[in-house]
Amino acid sequence: MSATPKEFLDFVDNNTDAFIKRLSEAVSIKSVSGDAAYRSEVFKMSDWISQQFKAVGVETQQVDLGKHIMDGQELQLPKAVLGRLGNNPNKKTILVYGHFDVQPANLSDGWNTDPFVLTALPNGQLVGRGSSDDKGPVLGWLNTLQYHHDNKKELPVNFRCCFEGMEENGSEGLDELVERESKPGGWFDGVDCVCISDNYWLNTRTPVLTYGLRGLSYYKLNITGPARDLHSGVFGRTVHEPMTDLIKLMSTLVDVNGKILIPGVDEMITTADVEERKLYEALDYSIDDVEASAGAPIALSTDKVEVLMGRMRMPSLSLHGIEGAFYGPGAKTVIPAKVSGKFSLRLVPPQTPENVLPLVKAHVESEFAKLGSKNKFELEELHGGKPWVTDINHWNFQAARIATKAIYNKDPDMTREGGSIPVTLTFAEALGVNVLLLPMGRGDDGAHSTNEKLDRSNFIEGTKLLGTYLYEVGAIDTK
Repeated sequence: MSATPKEFLDFVDNNTDAFIKRLSEAVSIKSVSGDAAYRSEVFKMSDWISQQFKAVGVETQQVDLGKHIMDGQELQLPKAVLGRLGNNPNKKTILVYGHFDVQPANLSDGWNTDPFVLTALPNGQLVGRGSSDDKGPVLGWLNTLQYHHDNKKELPVNFRCCFEGMEENGSEGLDELVERESKPGGWFDGVDCVCISDNYWLNTRTPVLTYGLRGLSYYKLNITGPARDLHSGVFGRTVHEPMTDLIKLMSTLVDVNGKILIPGVDEMITTADVEERKLYEALDYSIDDVEASAGAPIALSTDKVEVLMGRMRMPSLSLHGIEGAFYGPGAKTVIPAKVSGKFSLRLVPPQTPENVLPLVKAHVESEFAKLGSKNKFELEELHGGKPWVTDINHWNFQAARIATKAIYNKDPDMTREGGSIPVTLTFAEALGVNVLLLPMGRGDDGAHSTNEKLDRSNFIEGTKLLGTYLYEVGAIDTK
């Protein structure tokens, strides 16, 4: 029998409209961390989060994380929001993490509606940038706390929170904050476990608990040539063109079947044995799910296990974009003077940003030399994070399993995730405690994509899940 009071579940159902209205307010704040033009909006979002949690009884502090350089500008980093509620030595202390910054979004990117206006569709989808990643889950915790505040009920645990505004741009300044606050007397002193709600189900049917994440190394290839942009009619087949060099270089990184062409990268990973392959075979996931989520029949294989391992267990390399190239409407016949290609590697143990960088550097330098170009070449490493895997038999996961079964009436799938949340490993190492990923959203939410959405049912049932998890953590025997 669940430890969660029925009154809490009823409270969530009865306040659905108010919760969605609050999510709409959060989505309207354009907290894009990767664009300097929106930095004030990220600060506004930090203030908003702090005020909202204060209103439900949480003691909060907005922490200055210093400055950083982005696109040649020195900018103030958005303030992280720390919070605490309860200090009962007889209760477990839970730290929850989330982020309030979002990816860039413009209507012209292909959105069907204004990305910063939460739009409720007839099918129950709540469409808006950040609805699923990660404002909805952050507000799920807030919704839970509101029940206890409004009804003067004690939480079943001591609650700590850490919300940041730079997750989508490298989480700069956060590692140092976590390490500092994990020391005796810090905000995270005495934490027994960590819960992060910032990932997704594999599909639209079955909830999951996540015990592993891929790491990330993000790079920028810069090619510079002429002193200014040139006319292709005057200079075509006359000079070395930066765009030509860049396209040739980027084509040497990965093939059309996802195989990484940088020598030594794939070779760092061991081959899965029969028993490990069975773990992936058992997951409620199919090639149809992959293609439904992608929106087209484009899976790399018809082998479910190979595709799942490609997402969870193997590294991947993706090409993201080119700066400096002509991309607008029309037919501009320009030779760009400088172009920059962006790509990233998703990493799995034992890979780290540090041990793959020499391989990437050696490869692109070798390939550029083969071109015989007179243009200049530079590789930048923009940011990165290590991969993470944890123990799924810990009581933190046991409590989450019970909570998931109570809300969704089915056992969760146990997954490793293809994305990266670098601070996960920082929490695990700094605090020496178990870290759990407990997602709210579905596999088709489209985080980072156009028309990002969070289903109304996942927002409301997900709020119940987060609250029920706290009750199950409070009730579980850890001895």
